[in-house]
Parts: sequence; structure tokens; C-alpha cells
Amino acid sequence: MRIKIFAVALIISSGFSRAAERPNILFIFSDDHAEAAISAYGSHLAKTAPTPNLDRIAKEGAIFHNSFCANSICGPSRACILTGLHSHTNGFLDNNNSRFDGTQTTFPQIIRKTGYQTAIVGKWHLVSNPTGFDYWEILPGQGAYYNPDFIQMDNTRKRYEGYCTDIITDRALEWLKKQRDDSKPFLLMCQHKAPHRNWTPAPRHLTLFDDIQMPEPPGLFDDYGGNRSKTLKNHAMGIASHMYWGHDMKFPGQQSLFPEHFLSGIANRQYERMNERQKQQWDSAYTPKNNKLIADIKSGKLKGKDITKWKYQRYIKDYLRTIRAVDENVGRMLKYLDDTGLAKNTIVIYSSDQGFYLGEHGWYDKRWMFEESLAMPFLIRWPGTIPAGTESETLIQNIDYGPTFLDIAKADIPSHMHGRSLLPAFKQPSRPPKNWRSSIYYAYYGERTHQVARHDGVRTGRHKLMFFPDTGEWNLFDLHKDPHEMQSVHANPEYASTLAEMQGIYTTQRNHFGVSDATIPRAKMQQAWWKKRHQEKVKAANKGNCDLLLIGDSITHGWENSGKEVFEEYYAGRNTLNLGFSGDRTQHVLWRLLNGELPPQVKPKVAVIMIGTNNTGQAMQKADETAAGIKAIVELLRDRRPEMKILLLGIFPRGVQAHDPKRKLNEAINALVEKLADQQHIHYLDISKEFLSEDGALPKSIMPDALHPNAKGYRIWAGAVEEKITALGGW
Repeated sequence: MRIKIFAVALIISSGFSRAAERPNILFIFSDDHAEAAISAYGSHLAKTAPTPNLDRIAKEGAIFHNSFCANSICGPSRACILTGLHSHTNGFLDNNNSRFDGTQTTFPQIIRKTGYQTAIVGKWHLVSNPTGFDYWEILPGQGAYYNPDFIQMDNTRKRYEGYCTDIITDRALEWLKKQRDDSKPFLLMCQHKAPHRNWTPAPRHLTLFDDIQMPEPPGLFDDYGGNRSKTLKNHAMGIASHMYWGHDMKFPGQQSLFPEHFLSGIANRQYERMNERQKQQWDSAYTPKNNKLIADIKSGKLKGKDITKWKYQRYIKDYLRTIRAVDENVGRMLKYLDDTGLAKNTIVIYSSDQGFYLGEHGWYDKRWMFEESLAMPFLIRWPGTIPAGTESETLIQNIDYGPTFLDIAKADIPSHMHGRSLLPAFKQPSRPPKNWRSSIYYAYYGERTHQVARHDGVRTGRHKLMFFPDTGEWNLFDLHKDPHEMQSVHANPEYASTLAEMQGIYTTQRNHFGVSDATIPRAKMQQAWWKKRHQEKVKAANKGNCDLLLIGDSITHGWENSGKEVFEEYYAGRNTLNLGFSGDRTQHVLWRLLNGELPPQVKPKVAVIMIGTNNTGQAMQKADETAAGIKAIVELLRDRRPEMKILLLGIFPRGVQAHDPKRKLNEAINALVEKLADQQHIHYLDISKEFLSEDGALPKSIMPDALHPNAKGYRIWAGAVEEKITALGGW
């Protein structure tokens, strides 16, 4: 049962003497592993390329058939797992502009405090260094398949010769054998690069499947009709049109001989990392196959769709070859547990950051909310708890992993986490636990890569609803009648009631998780002055030495202009950092705090927040949505700086007259955010009346434009909050 707290509370469970009673956790995690490429999931493709060691986990434990990600991209999925939060709250929305804020609450930080020894080896892909781990050794960025570099805990890099999947397992086993504290239970996250693009096999697997014609998926030549979103055609992740001659198809160099069929511009960088022996093995395996393809195209023997079919075979075989190494190394880990006796008290989980398109809809990659990338494998073995051969249809999501690990460790689950512990689902796997979710929420926020339109949606046991905000389109799929999602039935009269029901679920889910424009972190880096100011504030913040934090928009920004003289009088001696940016809304403040303006060395006594009037002025956003954005800022600060006091100011009045619509909207927002105050850590103060005349008008002598204070207005502001700030900060 979840304990209702905000700050992290921990149950030590009678102290560390009981640590041995709690199970070890081995979390093996891969990248882009589709369920269709695991034979335990029963696809024809996987039966052609079996995964016996992964199947063993399912056979000796459980397989979950309705396991989904919250955001189908590498970094965001990992952030969801670490935090138990959807992307808009943990701040890692995409792989283009995000950096993981390791000061936020994560399950490794908590589980470590309960007595678990924690380690992560392999792919990290969150830009910042890991936090909450006793030991880590990670790949930089995507990492390399051949002779990979690993970032060490002192930030140096070490290169290992060999194949990445083998080396990650070597390093994980090395930690288990020589660095683990036997007196403590352990959490080991063994995280593979494979089978991520560009699907480079190990030397021992270079000719694997050469004598097999892999079955083609339905929809390999999808025309994106079926009343589905028009954005589908705009993708840049098609097997037919978007695969590179060198990088994807493994031909020498980067210049395509057939530009109408293969893209030029990216060579196979993995080949460039190989030593001479590795290159010889590679050339021996690929050169004959490459030469045959070139000859067949030149002779006209191969053309049109047949070339796409060839590209699919090259792609899928390389993909499955990398998985063969993953499966073999899972076997190595299982054997070590067996040989040492650790298997009896070790939970083994296998999953991947998301699924992947193996030619379905003509695609490779992920991102879209269609089943192939939304679904993520989840296999678990827990001796004595989960019966062997269990299959579950319960709806689970990667935001559940963190709460589950904490529950296993007998630690309290922070109430702000979006996910739920899966222990009830483990204990009664044949049916969903009582009061379990009946739908999951998904959101993809868009990236430059692959041109996939931003969209979000919900999925139940039978139906899926997607919304594409840029085009205003809804898509609805009946997964029982149309498992390959080729026909949207949103406009079908027979599904009118289903559409309305799913739209209701969609709205409810977004409200439950606080999803709106006001809560989704957003940068304004395209504005040169904003980018420069952000960089300056990050630099200033990194110096530390901050006792008072001012957070807001142009009104707070104005302490450096119209309010400069008053600022010098009241705040210059208090080591004040002004994080006010003209034109900012709540979502921009969230982005800035998540991306460098609140580094670990900034530990203010007090933060003063006054934000939201631009949500009103620029968009007339609903009061509850703006209030949710303000709440998100407050919760972010409470999570990162639990000892800091927060003074939350009501949004200042705007508009000359009391009946001004924007003034009234701000007042409605204030009525909601006032409830955030707990009079202990969060204090609320509305000083609006200090600016107004007796009839409620806003004088030009204080705010000439009926929004921004002049020097007199800033003096009123400083005087009205001085007593409270002094008390909170102990000045």
C-alpha cells in the first residue's frame, strides 16, 4: 500500500540485519528489442531465430503480454524507469534536447539507502552521470559495438577490445565476483547496447541465418491509408527509402552506388573501430553477399520491391544476429547465478527500453504508438514467489519498474511516482489485481530524428486512441479485429460510443498525470537572447553561493531593470540568483530548472516563485492547467531541495480594471495554487491589494502598462514580502 508522502521516506525494515532476507535483483535490459524477436512471445520470426536463454526466464517464471513503455525512445524510457514518472515530469522528453537531472528522486537512490548495493554496467544514454549507484561503468552515448569505450566513475574512459555485448556481461560478472559486498542484497542493472541500430553482429555470428529466408511481416509495403493520420507518410524511418548504404546496409564507404535505393552520407563507423583481424572476419562474411547484390541490381535481376525485400533481409538478419549475442550472454548470467547458488534468492528480469519495428508498416526504429514499439518485453523469474510458466495479461508499464523495485526492497514508494508496484500482479498473475489500471497513457514529444509527429494516446485491453496535436487528428484502433493497426475506425459510426469513451479515458489520464502545455517542459533556445540568458544563469548557478532564488517571468526579470535600485537595497547582500525570464510561462521555467539552472551546488534557503501571468496573457490557458504548471514547479523544487523554504506568490494583478478577463483568470489561478501551501515548507502570499487603488484599479503610477511594476512597484513588492522572506531565511 502506497504511503502518502511527498518527500522520500524510507523503511529500513528493522535495520540492515534483515538485508539478507530481501532478494537480489538482476535487471537485464537491452535496447530496441521487439517482442517479435523473443521466441517465448511466439512469433514466427522468433521461432526462426530462437532465444533459448530468454525463454528460460519465462519458462521458470512469468511472461507479461501487455507490457508497454510510456515514451518509445531510448533515453526517455530509461528516465521513466529510474523515476517512476512520465516524461513530462521527469524532464527527459527526447534524445535531442534533454539531460537527465540526477538530483531528482530515483529508485536507485532510495533502494541504496535501505541497504542494497547498487551497480549499473552498460548503456546509460542520459547525458549526465549516474546517481544512486555504488558502482557504475557506462557507454558514452549510444556506445560502440566493437572495441567499445566505457566511462569510468572518475570520468576517464577505458577501451576494451572485443564485442560490446560480451564485454558488458564480462564487466557485470566482474562486479558480482570481485566487488560485490556479500553481506548486502544487490541491485545490478546490466544494460546492453544491442540490438540498437546499426545492428552490428559479433564476429561469431556474421554468417548466422545466411541460409534462411526470414518471413516478411504484414504491412512491409504499407501505404498509410485506412483513414489513419496523414502524418504517417511524413516519416523518415522506412526500409524502402531511408536506409544508408554504409551505416545500415554494411557496404564499404558511405557513397551509395544506387542512390535511388540507398542513402549516402553515413559510413559504417563500427567497421572503422575494428582491428585488422576483426575486419578480415567481417570482409570474409559480407563481401561475397555485397558483391552479389551489386551484380544483381546492375544486371536488372533485382529491382523495385525486390530490392526493398533484400534490404529487409539484410536488416532483419543483422538485427537478429545481435540478439543472438544478447541471448547467449543472458545465459552466462543465469549460469553464474546457478553455479554460485545465488539463483535461489535473486529476481531476474529481462526487458528492453521499448519495442522496435521489424518491417511492420515498412519501418525500422520506434516512436510511433503502434504496438510494435509501444510494447516492451517483460520476463521475470522469482523463485518461490512466481510460479513457473506463468502468463499474464495485466497492463503494466515501465513507470512501474521503480516502484516495484522499491516494494521488493521494503522501501516506501514516494507518492509522487506515477507508476505502481507490480508485486500484486506477480502474486496473482492469472488476472489483474484488484483496483488495477484498465488503461495506460503514452506520449511522444517529437524529435528532429525520423520526422515522427508528436502524439499521445491511451490503450486499453482492446482499443487504442491516438491524438496528433499538430493536425488535430484522432485515430482509433480495434486491436481485436485489427491487430496490425491498418484501419482507424474513429470516423466509423459503429464506433462512435467507443470513440467517446476512449476520449474520456484520454482526458482522465491526462488530468491524472497533470499533462498540459503548462506542465510539459519547453525551451526557447531559438530566441538568441533567451538562450544567452539561460547560459549565463547556468554559469552563475554553477558557482553556487546562492541563498535566495527568484523564479519567474518578465516581472521577476525586471529586478535587473526597473527594480535594480530596490534589488540592491533588499537582495544584493543575500546571495540572490534571479531566474526571471521575460515572456516565460510555467513550462519554460520547468525546462530551465531541469536543464542546468538548479545544479547540485545551488542550495538556497528560500525560493520565491511568481509565475503564470504569461500562461494567461499569451494563451488564456485554463486556470486549472496553469495551476498544475505552478504545482509542477513547486513539486520539482520540493523534490530536489527538501530543506529549502518556498514562498509562492499569487500572480500579480493585470489589466487596469477589476473586471478585466485576464485579471479574473489570474485570480482563479491564485485560488487554486493557494492550496499548495502547507505552512511548513511551502508558504503562500498574495500581495495583489498592495498594488491596487481602493476601487480595484491598477494605477499607471505603479504599473504603467497594467502588468509590469515600475521602480515604485518594485519597492511595494519588496516591502510587502520582506517580513516573510526574513522569517523563512533566518536573516
